[in-house]
Amino acid sequence: MISRAALDAARAAFDIEADGIREMKNFFEDEAFDTAVSLLSAAERIGASGCGHSGIACQHFAHLMCCAERPTRFISPADAVHGAMGFLQAGDVMLLASRGGKTGELLPIAEICRAKGVSVITVTENTESPLAKSADVILKMHVNRETDKWNAQGTTSTTVLCVIFHALQAAVIEQTGYRAEQFARIHPGGAVGERLNHRTL
Repeated sequence: MISRAALDAARAAFDIEADGIREMKNFFEDEAFDTAVSLLSAAERIGASGCGHSGIACQHFAHLMCCAERPTRFISPADAVHGAMGFLQAGDVMLLASRGGKTGELLPIAEICRAKGVSVITVTENTESPLAKSADVILKMHVNRETDKWNAQGTTSTTVLCVIFHALQAAVIEQTGYRAEQFARIHPGGAVGERLNHRTL
């Protein structure tokens, strides 16, 4: 059996992350969110990029946007500076996620966006960071603490980032008038597809 300390740490993780989500509501800024949703709703193409856990969350964001029929691609920071930024054109949107806002691999992407007329949404905890200062709109994230005892692993921060992405998708669906019938067409698979398509028959 695992130790009592291990069980206590597992139970505490639920409370830490739940507190993190609740506290995030205090950092929700209507004007910034309004701008971000307007940009995402109007863009012909959307890119998303981040490193580490933020990058994994950005892949989730790209899929969420595709599920709302907003064409989105995760662009790895390595590929971005080797031609992949050709995916985005003037009037498109790039979302960059970095808790500290100093991720060196993302700064050249922001520069490319400025040169091409691509709007930048930055999600970060550090609104005074280089990445934040390069953005057209900043969505502030807040992390109470990570779940590990060293407060170092990307746990609560990843959850908070994903909740921001979920909120963006919920708002984009409302803003664009996206309908269940549309989602049923592109999601015929699985239990969700079965339920949606049965409803729309």
